[in-house]
Amino acid sequence: MEFVIERESVLPVLGKVVGVVERRQTLPILGNLLLSARGDRVEICGTDLEVEVKAGCAASVTQDGETTLPARKLADICRNLAEGSEIRFRLSDERCVVTAGRARFSLGVLPAADFPLMDADVDGVGVRLAEGVLRRILDKTSFAMAQQDVRYYLNGLLIELDDSGITAVGTDGHRLARYRRSLELDVREAVQVIVPSKTVMELRRQLGPSDDEVSIAIGARTIRLAGSGMAMTSKLVDGRYPDYERVIPHELGKVATLSTDALRRALARTAILSNEKHRGVRLAFEEGVLRLQAHNPEQEEAEEEVELDYRGEPTAIGFNVTYLSDVLGAVEGEELEVRFHDAGSSSVWRGLGADDETYVVMPMRL
Repeated sequence: MEFVIERESVLPVLGKVVGVVERRQTLPILGNLLLSARGDRVEICGTDLEVEVKAGCAASVTQDGETTLPARKLADICRNLAEGSEIRFRLSDERCVVTAGRARFSLGVLPAADFPLMDADVDGVGVRLAEGVLRRILDKTSFAMAQQDVRYYLNGLLIELDDSGITAVGTDGHRLARYRRSLELDVREAVQVIVPSKTVMELRRQLGPSDDEVSIAIGARTIRLAGSGMAMTSKLVDGRYPDYERVIPHELGKVATLSTDALRRALARTAILSNEKHRGVRLAFEEGVLRLQAHNPEQEEAEEEVELDYRGEPTAIGFNVTYLSDVLGAVEGEELEVRFHDAGSSSVWRGLGADDETYVVMPMRL
């Protein structure tokens, strides 16, 4: 195997694939990337056995072939070479010699035949949507996913597809985020899958706001997404997601509206003196004003007031500051609507008039 590639061509490709490679692996081969040089192109693949990412770029290939190289070392070498460098890869005597200008690196390799490629059984549902739309769906909901919950089915994002659109739901048992995007999709029967949290976060990192199409193919056990210069294959979480509609309260008589940015800034200031462990803040809803209070074991206190439109009886509710900050980060509208019943019940948050988004936050005792 021998080929020459431009540094500016290979760096974006490495950036797409190296993110799935874990720094600590159970198998040495999982710390490597698979490089395949054929014709006038080089394809690079990385995997952790749960998710696999492939990307490629043009290259001047002298001799076809494939091998695996250490992922982090290769990325660091290419990143630190001079701009405009031409990088030559040559496989020789169980080593890969990488040269660029006066720099020369001899890297250890592992057999390409040992690299574990994933089987993608994606003969089920297939849809296409804009890259920016998918990114927005993930941004609106992924923050509420659990990360290492014993209820493994919560460690991912629920995706529902039907002929009228796509719904995403994330929850960790203390909060819930649901976002519905109406689209005309070629889906004969509704499908529901749970995408692992690592796959979701890797997609968020790679997807941009463009209108370029991304194809999504869903099988019985895997999902494959292609677009934005890469192809990602991931296993699905094998489990049944809880009935999220039962979690969302609908009979909430008290409604308050206020400035999203004003509350965001007030929360950031008040949280400075909140308990570092529990991160609690008290929100007191009163006519015309929202009072924020926080304190910590050092007997320090913070208080702030924000104007709001509220006509109900005074109600004080304790919340986790982080949960509220995440919701405010996902809301795009200038004004925010909060619906609640009492201090012991879950509340519903959304941008004013944004019926496609729903954020449920449970209260906490302070």
